[in-house]
Amino acid sequence: MDPGLLRGLREILGEAGLVERRNQRVPYECDGLAFARQLPELVLLPRNTDETARCMRLLDEAHVPIVARGAGTGLSGGATPVEHGVLIGTSRMRAILEIDERNRFARVQAGVVNVDLSHAVEQLGLFYAPDPSSQKACTLGGNVAENSGGPHCFRHGTTTRHVLGLVIVTPQGEVLDLSKARAEPEGLDLVGFFTGSEGMLGVATELTLRLTQTPPVVETWLALFRELDEACECVSDLIRARAEPSAIEILDQLTIEAVEASVLRAGYPKEAGAVLLLELEGRESEVAAQARILEPLVRARGAFELRRARDPAERTRLWAGRKGAYGAMGRVAPDLYVCDAVVPRRKLRELVRETTAICEARGLKVANVFHAGDGNLHPNISYDRRDKEELARVLDAGDAILKACLAAGGTLSGEHGIGLEKIGAMEWLFTREDLAAMCRAREAWDPECRMNPGKLIPMRACMETRT
Repeated sequence: MDPGLLRGLREILGEAGLVERRNQRVPYECDGLAFARQLPELVLLPRNTDETARCMRLLDEAHVPIVARGAGTGLSGGATPVEHGVLIGTSRMRAILEIDERNRFARVQAGVVNVDLSHAVEQLGLFYAPDPSSQKACTLGGNVAENSGGPHCFRHGTTTRHVLGLVIVTPQGEVLDLSKARAEPEGLDLVGFFTGSEGMLGVATELTLRLTQTPPVVETWLALFRELDEACECVSDLIRARAEPSAIEILDQLTIEAVEASVLRAGYPKEAGAVLLLELEGRESEVAAQARILEPLVRARGAFELRRARDPAERTRLWAGRKGAYGAMGRVAPDLYVCDAVVPRRKLRELVRETTAICEARGLKVANVFHAGDGNLHPNISYDRRDKEELARVLDAGDAILKACLAAGGTLSGEHGIGLEKIGAMEWLFTREDLAAMCRAREAWDPECRMNPGKLIPMRACMETRT
């Protein structure tokens, strides 16, 4: 690192905002895609928009590649550092700047943890709806970068529906203030364009987010099935009948066993081949009407038991088991590869069967826990990354699963993003012309492609736009 650049960054951030020692940089070498690792040249931890902008200007002058990082909970390698690059972390930007109860929005810094925003407004009868499984750790800035989803996005929508404004620091260090909450964007929807751009357009330092009124009645149901097929078909029945639960989640038997053997034990019966976790919310009459539709459909599809959480504590346990399933799989193997693809909901059973067959054919152990209401599959493949041959089989299975989902009319990602993991698969779904258009849009913001290079869009496609 150039001594002059290092001196300038230290003047802006102070010693606490600069991570230089190798052993202190090691925790930043990967996100949840643990087999892809790269030690960052330097880690910067600015405290606000001004410090971020000043750092970005110095890095622009020095032509240094930049990767932004929230909590590092992403699963697609979006926050993996790049060679000779600097990583900008948001962990010191943790302030809730404003809560507007009347207009139901909050302004926060990018490093605020997802669930902390809901805790901050719960006494006002409000909450922040997007709820990734990692919501106790993931940051709101990272959620914006990936357009994160979660179980309750079946009803409430993914992150993009809840982002009203942003303050963005461009790759050149300019501050673009789009923080004013608007019902509809004026002119180009730059906020919508930035959300889900995976760190390629700049760094969002402040977010204006929609808050949702807490429903007066919430019921959590657990439907128990002998077979995973039955649970998948039940989801199709619910969608067809226009039942409107706020969440429809499926956990298969291997996932149930892992959760029940862990500290997250939720009371899922081990004799079930699969469970369907459902949540109903709204006014009392609305929830009762949903229940009248839902219950006979679930029983007709073969559920051998239908439970309703008796109290908030049981409801919390059921959801803790679901959201902790990723961590619980550590009992099966030291590493977990989580595929993330979306398929038409009428093809859930077919694709779950096919993903299982793909893994079994390669001698791999797979568990299924997924956002069934969205058709968002999450086959979890347990493995040991130290075994290079096994890792190769895992990656081969991941490619085969994505191709099967695309062939069924699906798409590459529901919520985890493309990052490093699926960058090659972009050419399976998009034409060269499509990718070239994406590159031109990116280069309008970052002509040198210094922001998160080598992610999301194949570099070959960007090179072709310049020739």
